[in-house]
Amino acid sequence: MLDKRVFRSDDVPAADRFDYWAELLGRTHAPMELRSDHTDDFRASQRVLDLGAVTVWSATFQPLVFRRTPKLIRQSDPEAYHLSLVVRGSGAGVWRHRETQYKPYDVFINSSSLPNDVHSSGAPVTTVALEVPKALVSLPRDMARRIVGTPVSGREGMGALLARFLTQLTDDAAPYQPTDGSRLGAVLADLTTALFAHLLEAGDCLTPESHRRTLTLRIRAFIQEHLHDPHLTPASIAAAHHISTSYLHRLFRDEDATVAAWIRRQRLKAARRDLTDPALHAIPIHAIATRWGYPRATDFSRAYRAAYGTTPKDHRYQAIHGHE
Repeated sequence: MLDKRVFRSDDVPAADRFDYWAELLGRTHAPMELRSDHTDDFRASQRVLDLGAVTVWSATFQPLVFRRTPKLIRQSDPEAYHLSLVVRGSGAGVWRHRETQYKPYDVFINSSSLPNDVHSSGAPVTTVALEVPKALVSLPRDMARRIVGTPVSGREGMGALLARFLTQLTDDAAPYQPTDGSRLGAVLADLTTALFAHLLEAGDCLTPESHRRTLTLRIRAFIQEHLHDPHLTPASIAAAHHISTSYLHRLFRDEDATVAAWIRRQRLKAARRDLTDPALHAIPIHAIATRWGYPRATDFSRAYRAAYGTTPKDHRYQAIHGHE
């Protein structure tokens, strides 16, 4: 079963519940100022799943006001995006640039780096939340404000994909092994990236530069989803996005690698993750290579050695048996 932490307010003396809940949220999200009309006997519960760098949790609590101030951001900023599916209750988020109302099955998007006030109402409120490091989403910083607070429905489109995945995962985590955690976290990071790219592309007020960055973000998500395809090439990517190959290369000019090099890096990174996973030790190396777009074992071995300075076989053995 996945690594899980559970909190129930009934396990804490009534006088300590609210302060303990505030401390718990500060650890799973970021330090916040909390206000509630129920501080004398606060009721809440939370289940947290640790999925590598990504964190998912479900929570039920009495109405609250969450406040993230500039001072708290200066003191501690985990540099993360926060997405919550509102299952029960309602609320509103207030930022300097936007105010948004939320109802059941809306997806709430926030950033640990932006001051905000979030008001929840209902008796009680239930949410399923996702915390994703910004480094895993690759959203340009100047575009974060276009995403935060954007209304997203969890009943249709990209929002529904994310909502269903989160709901299924938190409803029943029993079928998953601890080693599945980082893989599930990677899937959620990719879904978040795809959702952000969709929202940015749908905006009708983006500058040409923003459209260019949004297209690059969408292409990166597309590549991640098709790494298994050995026929994934700059030409096929350009065709799928109705652009020329030369324009695709121009989009990646500001990246730290060419399109082909970026594809190769992502494939090798995924293969390395599988090779060093003890749960996958019985899967042949050639099968892992094929899974990540290398049908020829010699091509895979050559690329792997060039990237990591060792063969796939030696790297796997050292990772799994090196500390025995």
